[in-house]
Amino acid sequence: MDIPGPEPRADGGVGAVAAAGGLHRYQLQLHAAYGPVVRFQLPGAQAAVSVADPVLLEGTAHIDKRPERLFEFLAPLFETGNLQVMPADEHGPWRRLLLSVLAGRPSHERHFARFTTLATALADRWAGQAERVGPAGCRAGQEPVELQKDLTALSLRMICEYALGGEIADPGRVVTAFEDVLTEHLGQLYGVPVPGTREERAERARAALVCLRATVDQVVAGHRSGDRADRSDLIGALVEAGERPARIRDTVMVMMLAAHHTTGVAVSWTLHLLGRHPGVAERVADELDRVLGDRAAPEYADLRRLTYLDMVLKESMRLFPPGPYGARETTEPLFLGEWGEYEIPAGTTVFYPIWAVHMNPAYWPEPEKFVPERFTPQETAGRPRLAYIPFGIGPRSCEGAALAVVEAELVLAVLLKRFRFRPVPGHEVTPVERFVLWAADDIRMTVSRRVPE
Repeated sequence: MDIPGPEPRADGGVGAVAAAGGLHRYQLQLHAAYGPVVRFQLPGAQAAVSVADPVLLEGTAHIDKRPERLFEFLAPLFETGNLQVMPADEHGPWRRLLLSVLAGRPSHERHFARFTTLATALADRWAGQAERVGPAGCRAGQEPVELQKDLTALSLRMICEYALGGEIADPGRVVTAFEDVLTEHLGQLYGVPVPGTREERAERARAALVCLRATVDQVVAGHRSGDRADRSDLIGALVEAGERPARIRDTVMVMMLAAHHTTGVAVSWTLHLLGRHPGVAERVADELDRVLGDRAAPEYADLRRLTYLDMVLKESMRLFPPGPYGARETTEPLFLGEWGEYEIPAGTTVFYPIWAVHMNPAYWPEPEKFVPERFTPQETAGRPRLAYIPFGIGPRSCEGAALAVVEAELVLAVLLKRFRFRPVPGHEVTPVERFVLWAADDIRMTVSRRVPE
């Protein structure tokens, strides 16, 4: 059967994406209008098909090629070629190396104490704000915190500690630099308005890239040389594997980008949802009090016992997946469906509309609602494997998924054991596409101490 979709546009689809507010929202609209498989136009893709049904997605999970034109906006970050689109034969060994560093539970446990120190330092700073008294006796803690700003900086510190063997002096500056580079190039790709003249934007992106490369060089230069038994150090593993210096710098760059976004954004959206659902927040707090007692932070083994917190994080990443979509390119004709009714030609860009998959009402009743109980073992067993894909699928899925979950659950446990979070009245939280699902004007919340009963 022919794959349904909107009529072709003279602008190649730019206007439709912009009118929807970004590709993440456009995909929701497409699937609501045309069903589980949709063809559409997109800048950088001659032919594009989006698949929002988890059963049909199984037929695409083997694809190991990313469309080069769609990832061109990342090319300025790299010296040895865009690591996001490296050929499959080169990507396989590189992925295995990253997994050896990022996916090991013993390595997570060895670094857990340092992660806890970093998370506790942020909590202490927020607690200090809550204790300060301002004019007319008002507590400074009633002034909002900017979750994305602080939590992405924390996540960047964590990935530097874990994978790079070092610390960076100004993580906030690095976060801003990544945003400047990506916003400029995403704006070019999708025609999204970006503040400033073309020359000003180009200069801002150039300066940001200079900052990023200098930061990476400092991290690499500060790496301790010598034999290391701990292969959780990414640089050490790359050196041992014989990678050349430029490739090491590129790998460091991509890990800093992916890790600081994913974890910081996931925690920010989770706190946003808990602030709007105080009953769920209280249940999380009760679990933390029961499992941790008087302790301010969990041990690594405690994470397995924080089952409701785990469900809350999963439901948050269902509603606000840090990466709202993924893309692959077919290298041969593909037939989806029990009878092969959807024929996708070779050379087609296949989109994984992660947000639309997570909002598919056939598998998620009343999908807009925040219901952590969707992730009980019984509920999970009743859904297709690919109904929940916050870290992507197949051979190009996120290598750092396991690490990101450990970091996110630790940070949430530390913060929710000590604080209550409330939304700032009148502050609108709008998801936008900035390589991840970002809040346009941050997520501002008031933080107050909680006193366990």
